[in-house]
Amino acid sequence: MSLLENKDDLKTLVETLNFKEKVERSLGLIKEAFKIYGDGLVVANSLGKDSVAVWDLAKKVSPKIRGFIITTRFKPKETVGFMNEMTARYPELNVYKSDVKIPDKLYETDPDKCCDLLKVKPTRQAIEDMKVKCWVTGLRSTEGRTRTDFKEVEERDKGLIKLNPILIWKEREVWQYLALNGVKVNQLYGEGYRSLGCAPCTRITNEEDERAGRWIGTSKCGGECGIHTRPLKINQEGDGI
Repeated sequence: MSLLENKDDLKTLVETLNFKEKVERSLGLIKEAFKIYGDGLVVANSLGKDSVAVWDLAKKVSPKIRGFIITTRFKPKETVGFMNEMTARYPELNVYKSDVKIPDKLYETDPDKCCDLLKVKPTRQAIEDMKVKCWVTGLRSTEGRTRTDFKEVEERDKGLIKLNPILIWKEREVWQYLALNGVKVNQLYGEGYRSLGCAPCTRITNEEDERAGRWIGTSKCGGECGIHTRPLKINQEGDGI
């Protein structure tokens, strides 16, 4: 059976597959999807550890695979520097950013609105501009409480496939892959961060949940920016989820 059509129990796969088997599965998912969607398969690269692992996997499948980065005016200087290194090495990574005017400290007063304007809308534009048919993400089911119900292959928006090829990887397996393959990561991980976002909304914590340091003190604490939960097709009818 095609990996893209599998009905495997993901929680079982998380615990039973070894590292080598997980890497082979991830490569298999990307290979099958690239064979079907070709240039319409595009990697969403957040510049986090999971995204750069997926980007490396995708480049092993084909150097022709493209990607996009969504950045904001609030990204830490370390992330901006890392982004510049990545785009210099990979010109096929397109950068999208919204310069829309927003109220001061909107990330505190209405973080959902802030993320919608600065992250979700540029993602929609990237998908429209790049004519994306299948977008590839670095989502992992063990990353946090909001990510336990995703599937390896999803169609949350009609006509737009979402592929989560490392969904069943554990945090240590991501670091194992990066180390074994010599993949460079954002220097902020060396300071103790486990999940990276905008500077005002990201902290170092001692919590077990990797994403616990995101949006602390707001209704979004440990949650999602909206890219993985909001409709992404421009002018699409319905809520898309």
